[in-house]
Amino acid sequence: MTALVVKDLGRNTDYDTVFRAMRSFTDARSDPTPDELWLTEHAAVFTQGQAGKAEFLLDPGDIPVVRSDRGGQVTFHGPGQIVGYLMFDLRRLGLTVRTLVGGIERSIVAVLDRYGIEGATRGNAPGVYVGRDKIAALGLRVRRGYSYHGLSLNVDMDLAPYQRIVACGLAGTGMTSMATLTGRCSIDEVTPLLVEELARHYGFQEVIQ
Repeated sequence: MTALVVKDLGRNTDYDTVFRAMRSFTDARSDPTPDELWLTEHAAVFTQGQAGKAEFLLDPGDIPVVRSDRGGQVTFHGPGQIVGYLMFDLRRLGLTVRTLVGGIERSIVAVLDRYGIEGATRGNAPGVYVGRDKIAALGLRVRRGYSYHGLSLNVDMDLAPYQRIVACGLAGTGMTSMATLTGRCSIDEVTPLLVEELARHYGFQEVIQ
């Protein structure tokens, strides 16, 4: 039986602390280690991908900037946004990086569909979009066949900090949230739906929380 261990790290977490913890988990794991999904809301932070370009940081101001080893450019994390870290054994699950990314995107689209939001993907820009605006970002790293980092889904958050960056390096692309589109939406109700869709898509037969 393939089991997924889901851990709620809580709210207002420090990005760098969680980043170091998931990298340590990945370095220490072995073939028998169960796959894990970590869920959190970070304290406000801008994160740069390993190839992130400084020109996409327009005016960070008092929000800290942390360089990460994930793929992608700069993005924002803050309260009201679900951040999910997927520590998966790609070989055991029969995944490639491409199918891992596609599964995350389809899972988010399925969650949005439950709220009547029509999410879409772009072949040249990972993430999930609603019209011209982005609602979910992806950034991953694979080491020794194990993934870490993951996704962020804007549920009900202050979108103003995105104006201080060129989010994901996509000039001309706005940002939106589920609450902006529906009028009301909460982390507490969306999170279990996201867990359900991810577990279903990747074929986990048991979810341990």
